[in-house]
Amino acid sequence: QVQLVESGGGLVQPGGSLRLSCAASGSIFSPYAMGWYRQAPGKQRELVTYITSTGLTNYAHSVKDRFTISMDNAKLTIYLQMNNLKPEDTAVYYCNLQWSTIVSWGQGTQVTVSS
Repeated sequence: QVQLVESGGGLVQPGGSLRLSCAASGSIFSPYAMGWYRQAPGKQRELVTYITSTGLTNYAHSVKDRFTISMDNAKLTIYLQMNNLKPEDTAVYYCNLQWSTIVSWGQGTQVTVSS
């Protein structure tokens, strides 16, 4: 069983920045992928970005050029640097890991962008 622990959410003004972290526990071997999804009130959960253990990344069009995902393979930790945040980025952000047949989710962290 792989557990994911997220941190770093909060309240920020439009144009501000936040950094999310997600640490995985357990033994995981490459190849695997970790990423971030988000769910706003009344909306479906959507993919924000992911990164593979080999360093490949993918971003949703709405966050491209504003968000950056990175990974510390040794710590099994990913980071999401979010810049120029907009009110429409407000959501619960969930960390996700996919390794072989295992799919794990974090508990979610709230990001609120408001003045």
